[in-house]
Amino acid sequence: SLAVLQALEDGLKKADADPSVKAVMICGENGKFSAGADIQGFSSANRPVRSLGTLISLIESSKKPVVAAIEGIALGGGLEVALACHYRVAHVKAWMGLPEVKLGLLPGAEGTQRLPRLIGVPAALDMITTGKHIPATEALKLGLVDEVVEENTVEAAIRLANKV
Repeated sequence: SLAVLQALEDGLKKADADPSVKAVMICGENGKFSAGADIQGFSSANRPVRSLGTLISLIESSKKPVVAAIEGIALGGGLEVALACHYRVAHVKAWMGLPEVKLGLLPGAEGTQRLPRLIGVPAALDMITTGKHIPATEALKLGLVDEVVEENTVEAAIRLANKV
């Protein structure tokens, strides 16, 4: 939603400008990272002017490490946000994927470029073209996430951020 995009953009800009902030952690609410965009909004006349691609570029270019704390699901645009982060920590029960292809849509926020860089072309093509969801343990083996935890994902992401 526009509110989420705006809040993330404002938070990242504020963190980058604040010398006391050493790293940024992005997490979802209620045990879910992000299910991505509401596709009904794509055809709305009130579509947000901001794009997910702009936010993702802002995350990637942050001067400070940005860590994604992935719980529940990171799908579609949610996974693309996580891909833009410098590091990713996932809960062992988390799932990731780009399901929009099942609706005839290609990932539109550079996920098709970032995913192959992280996990290689064959595995990325499989996820991109089939909409396949993968569990956190497979994501770790592929290199999509840096760490998988059974504990509090937010705390683990903060520890990783402090380490880097």
